[in-house]
Amino acid sequence: MEQQDKSAVRRRQEQVGVVVRAKMQKTVVVAVERLVRHGLYRKTIKRTSTFMAHDEKGARRGDTVRIVETRPLSKNKRWRVEAILKRAVVTEADALPATQA
Repeated sequence: MEQQDKSAVRRRQEQVGVVVRAKMQKTVVVAVERLVRHGLYRKTIKRTSTFMAHDEKGARRGDTVRIVETRPLSKNKRWRVEAILKRAVVTEADALPATQA
């Protein structure tokens, strides 16, 4: 059996983003922003991509997390939460259910 060349091993891609939805079991939706320069006008534009990520760490909405590329875990999940970098500040209005607010 041939041994893999070390230069052929691909590093997993990493992204840092904010959790925008955490209503599923063990799955969060992470928004990752990037800056892109417009081709004609040369103005810098903010672009957002959303990724579904497997979450064993217990991330909540508003948390800043690092996600890492992984094998396909479901139809839409190809990322997993590696670390929670910063917890979101929860206010009293956010803590109450929508019916009471």
